[in-house]
Amino acid sequence: MKTLFKKLLIANRGEIAIRVMRTCREMGIRTVAVYSEPDESAMHVRYADEAYSLEGSKASDTYLNQQKILAIANRVKADAIHPGYGFLSENPEFAESVASAGLNFVGPSGSSIRALGDKTAARTRAQELGIPTVPGTEHPLLSEHEAIETAARIGYPVLLKAAAGGGGKGMRIVGAETDLLSALRAARSEAEGAFGDGRVYMEKYVESPRHIEMQVVADGYGKALYLGERECSIQRRHQKVIEETPSPVVDEPLRQNLGEAAIKLIRSAGYVNAGTVEFLVDRAMNFYFLEVNTRLQVEHPVTEFVTGLDLVQEQILIAQGERLSREQGEVRRIGHALECRIYAEDPAEGFFPSTGVLKRYRLPEGPRVRVDNGFREGDAVSSFYDPMLAKVVTWGATRAESIAVMNRALSEFLVVGVQTTIPFCQFVVNHSAFQHGDFSTDFVKQQFSPELMNRLQDDERLFLLAASAWLHQNGATHSTQHAETERLPRSKWKAKNEASHR
Repeated sequence: MKTLFKKLLIANRGEIAIRVMRTCREMGIRTVAVYSEPDESAMHVRYADEAYSLEGSKASDTYLNQQKILAIANRVKADAIHPGYGFLSENPEFAESVASAGLNFVGPSGSSIRALGDKTAARTRAQELGIPTVPGTEHPLLSEHEAIETAARIGYPVLLKAAAGGGGKGMRIVGAETDLLSALRAARSEAEGAFGDGRVYMEKYVESPRHIEMQVVADGYGKALYLGERECSIQRRHQKVIEETPSPVVDEPLRQNLGEAAIKLIRSAGYVNAGTVEFLVDRAMNFYFLEVNTRLQVEHPVTEFVTGLDLVQEQILIAQGERLSREQGEVRRIGHALECRIYAEDPAEGFFPSTGVLKRYRLPEGPRVRVDNGFREGDAVSSFYDPMLAKVVTWGATRAESIAVMNRALSEFLVVGVQTTIPFCQFVVNHSAFQHGDFSTDFVKQQFSPELMNRLQDDERLFLLAASAWLHQNGATHSTQHAETERLPRSKWKAKNEASHR
């Protein structure tokens, strides 16, 4: 493996910044972190070889400020910039500014991002290539009047989506005309805050679909590979929370069709580097192009687990001008991988963000478990940025084994100081519909409610008190009692959830 880059700046924060830094360390590349004032003592700052302040708190003043980031990159003589995901990762002007500054952008070119990262432009291109798409607008909505006319033409329910980015930001489902304009204004405002671009487009809302995406990589010599699909249908507020590969409903013919459609699309735009092409799959197994994420995905570790590839390393090698070392027929996928995103959110309060200091923070360990983490015990979780703490990823020879490993891993994950989505993830992976692969993007809406989580948490508190009393009566020491009352409640989730689904 030839390493040309000597120093790489990561224009991001949290677990993805550390994820990129780890591969850089293995490749012998020095890393540069940038940080906002709330992140001054963050884990990614401490992990990097060098770290520099962006002097501010808001995302618009820090991680979205191209001038500050480029000034630091030039000052420290970085060779390249990796954008991670979110923030500036799908901003074509940033990719072009990096190149104009004489640096390498670890991602696609600005022109490719414009062609595919812009959701409406990508839809038009897909239609021209004969790839099925969901009915909707071919350009961002220009006015409220156009929104009303378009929704009436394609029929409710409709979906409003940000043109410049994903992750559920700037997305609203609208079921009736009376709700349309308020939803449009809210979507535009949220998109502006998340991506610095308030453009929104509209498409017909496909009810109860599967959300299936295809990981692709392409080099600068015309070779492009698809690495297999990821099932991303477990979502809250249109944002993925649990992902897996392979999908329990995708067979080899559908996998090949999705992969070939994805490759056709990215090749048409001269796309180079890693990316993801997203699709909706309806109950009849018809697929529709959704969008392209012109960046590394949050859920990329599940693909790495089953293929044995390091996608960040592939990104860096491609950015250095290397060729892909495999042919399509040499891509092997072994076993099953599952990922749970752990957010500092309270599922019992509608997934409302939870802030505070991580008084205790213990990560799961052991065979077939990987944790991509961005925090340490004692760190503060602020309200300034996305509340994701970590991602727990597990592998098994079968889907059932992967789920079993995930259950064990989640039971070991200890967080004190903020509420998290760990109980919600345990609820999902133990739900009979999930275990049988019988779910859609409506799973959370149909199967879960804050009231249910409140009941489960109340049960857990009662169990905690009972366990503590039992240990006290049986002469347990203080240290033993403390350890047991940490461990026992989590182990009840599986039995409790199974009983609730009978």
